Amino acid sequence: MVNFDYKNPTRIVFGKGTIPQTGVLVKEHGGSKVLLHFGSGSIRKNGVYDAVAKSLKEAGIEFVELGGVQPNPRLALVKEGIKICREKNIDFILAVGGGSVIDSAKAIGVGVPYDGDVWDFFLPTAVPQKSIPVGTVLTISAAGSEMSWSSVITNDDGKFKRFLDCQQNYPAFSILDPETTFSLPAYQVGCGITDMFVHAYERYFTTTKNVDLTDRLCEAVMVSIIDNAKRLMKNLKDYDAAAELMWCGSLAHNNLIGTGRGGGDFASHMIEHELSAFNDVAHGAGLAVITPNLMKFMYKHDLPRFVQFAVRIFGIEQNFHNPEETALRGIDALRDFFNSLGMPKTLKEIGIEEKDFAAIAKKIRKFDAENDTTGNFLPLKSADVEKILQLAK
Repeated sequence: MVNFDYKNPTRIVFGKGTIPQTGVLVKEHGGSKVLLHFGSGSIRKNGVYDAVAKSLKEAGIEFVELGGVQPNPRLALVKEGIKICREKNIDFILAVGGGSVIDSAKAIGVGVPYDGDVWDFFLPTAVPQKSIPVGTVLTISAAGSEMSWSSVITNDDGKFKRFLDCQQNYPAFSILDPETTFSLPAYQVGCGITDMFVHAYERYFTTTKNVDLTDRLCEAVMVSIIDNAKRLMKNLKDYDAAAELMWCGSLAHNNLIGTGRGGGDFASHMIEHELSAFNDVAHGAGLAVITPNLMKFMYKHDLPRFVQFAVRIFGIEQNFHNPEETALRGIDALRDFFNSLGMPKTLKEIGIEEKDFAAIAKKIRKFDAENDTTGNFLPLKSADVEKILQLAK
């Protein structure tokens, strides 16, 4: 285990019937004039908007609306939000929705007090120093942004999708009511489950040795996701399964299960970010295609860990004479799990053509700019990414 410094300041208010606490929580964190940020308007149909608005009004909190957040949230709307906050003297941002809405709210929060272009933070050529406080009311179990320091934004100018990790991004509070997910279509639920699973998987694949405790934490999250996904996909209103998955999504991305592991891999996300920037594919769908093929590309780099993944996560019987067979069966089991959620298997299914592979590979953000590589478990150059895309075509 390596040294680490862990802090997560986000307060979680979890369970059915918790949304009426929104106004009080906003007030506790100094909010008097709020930017209410949301997506396409589904929260008006399922009653979440009304519950949030009522709570804010009862607390005497004025609010200004900014809807229209798209999946793969856009820089243009972030800049519109920054402008509104400055003009209206907004002192708190309330994100009501999923990861895209929350990521957009975080970007607005760090952008308001900054004199330059908020995109500077995502390049990154600048580092945020402060932010307007952000609170969230979560409506989909997926990205884990409700308890993470990450924000991912898409810039349509050049089709770039980039992330910002910083302490200022942690929400002040997040309300997690699993019943808010009951109106979601099965495909969207499947995309969310895929995303949270990959968050745990990426932390699991580390080169750091002697991390037994966090191995088991990662495994607990992944196995719980699989078990409860099977239940929820049969009944999208199974409260207990929805509650388990909502908390799994938060734990998979709040950095706790990655402590002491020297950084996870995250190459799956880096590659997928460029796929969804390229053709606006659902993030979970892109991850379902990329992740098994990335694993197939790199499993020989640390065969014992892939064997451990197969045995502990999917219950594959270990072949001691042929560990490679065990590892490959684990990868196949993961692909089958994603497929059971309604996820695609190939890039062709999500509209990515072979002629675009080279351009996509060259755009991927590098973890190590000096060596021109992305990923930590097995650093990948652009040529390696192209090979992975070929496996996934």
